[in-house]
Amino acid sequence: MAGHSKWAQIKRTKAVVDAKRGAVFTRLGREIMVAARGGADPAGNFQLRTAIEKAKAAGVPNANIDRAIAKGAGSSGADAEQFEAVRYEGYGAGGVAVLVEAFTDNRNRTAADLRLAFGKQGGNLGETGCVSYLFVQRSVVRVELNGGQNVDEEAFLDLLLALAERGGPAVLGWQIEADGAEVFGEFADLEALQDGLRRLGLGVREWEHRWIPITPCQLENTESLRACLRMLEVIEDLDDVRSVVSNLEMDDNLLEQMLEAS
Repeated sequence: MAGHSKWAQIKRTKAVVDAKRGAVFTRLGREIMVAARGGADPAGNFQLRTAIEKAKAAGVPNANIDRAIAKGAGSSGADAEQFEAVRYEGYGAGGVAVLVEAFTDNRNRTAADLRLAFGKQGGNLGETGCVSYLFVQRSVVRVELNGGQNVDEEAFLDLLLALAERGGPAVLGWQIEADGAEVFGEFADLEALQDGLRRLGLGVREWEHRWIPITPCQLENTESLRACLRMLEVIEDLDDVRSVVSNLEMDDNLLEQMLEAS
């Protein structure tokens, strides 16, 4: 029986991993479909090129990518699902601001699912514009750095300054991480920023537009923190949701108290 139990656990774990992988593939496929409406040729459609690169990095098969492009561009033999990009805004427990980006073919269904996810954990889905003023949307490019966190920061800064000196876009900030660095720029400069960083000899791994909180919210009790984290997790698992960002600022002591109490 012990062997059977172990096998059953392995199967359950694999099912969870496969389900999450399938959900990621579905979301990336929808992103490609929406982007392909601007043209099916990635060379002339930066949004599509970005979506394809993201899908390939996640391991989406080429056949899936080609099928999504055909659907989005209207060249598929079957009736293409008409997904659109929609942004929703709301509040979590303790007044945490939340921005949700979704790809949906039914706004009523998506809004109802989000309203339920917010409400069950003490939050509420708000009107458009109710929290977006607490965030700024930036271009973010991830680059490879030899040495990781031990990289020469001054040398890296000199390299970024050289980008502007050569007529490239302005760099608004940067952050070195364990396996590379993130470089931030204006929203409209995403394509120029990643092109410029490549010309400097940096290995560009990923690029995206990202909402960044400018007014953080720190919760004062473990109950609110637990409810907020649970709400964000539930929202992220919704089929239509593409991304979730909040202005929650984690307090290490509060997080430790929550973990000890669980």
